[in-house]
Amino acid sequence: MNKQRLIIRISRDGIMLSTTEEKNVTFERYPLNSGIALAANMREAMQTVTMLKDEYNKIVVLTDSPVLTIPVSLFNEEEQVKLYQHAFTHQEQQLVTHTILPDLNAVAVFSVQKDLYQVLRDRFLQVTYQPLMSSVWHHMYQKSFTGQHQKLYGYYHDKKIEVFAFGQNRLKFQNVYNVGTTEDTVYFLLSAWKQLGLDAQSDELHLAGQMADKEELKELLQKFLKRVFVSNPTGEFNRAPATLVEGMPYDMMLMYLIRSSLT
Repeated sequence: MNKQRLIIRISRDGIMLSTTEEKNVTFERYPLNSGIALAANMREAMQTVTMLKDEYNKIVVLTDSPVLTIPVSLFNEEEQVKLYQHAFTHQEQQLVTHTILPDLNAVAVFSVQKDLYQVLRDRFLQVTYQPLMSSVWHHMYQKSFTGQHQKLYGYYHDKKIEVFAFGQNRLKFQNVYNVGTTEDTVYFLLSAWKQLGLDAQSDELHLAGQMADKEELKELLQKFLKRVFVSNPTGEFNRAPATLVEGMPYDMMLMYLIRSSLT
């Protein structure tokens, strides 16, 4: 009997997999062998990981490649490869694809390694790809309508922070920064805050993700900004099963927690 859906998350932190069995959310992390290619890692995972041996109605792959967002009105599929390779160098060996972000009236153009794409295609009949940030953007966009103050968002994952803001029903700011220290994170967040001209007393900074130093980070930021909030998904989603799974990234949790047009 086919299970409903398998979520595969691929990033520098490894291959992560999740599905549901009855009412339980199952999760497994497959560490990458840095000595072989990502596609070879996936082939080896398919030999040992039970979740990859089962059959599913849907396969959703969350990929952590760079993302180019384009307004729907300006998107031309025939131009996506040229635009993407112009925006991000060294992407010639990647398969460029896209997904629609209906809430934001935008299209996200991103890439998938060609060898990895072929390995997954050989194993599964139908695979849907999307940026791992899709669920985070959707959820934070919905939250942006609460209250009257402007908001800046930071999502920490895979040793980097994605910083973004919404305005006029779209992403008005989006950037990603590699961070090595808490001070790095503070610097990039405050730089984006200043660039957007936000008010240190009334506007809000919302943070999410697996930050080991979240209390120190919040304390440092509150020296400059009055309203800093750190997401607690267990409380926010009333102890939903996905929020109780140790090690599951926030973006994967949201695939179970939000009602949206996400696959």
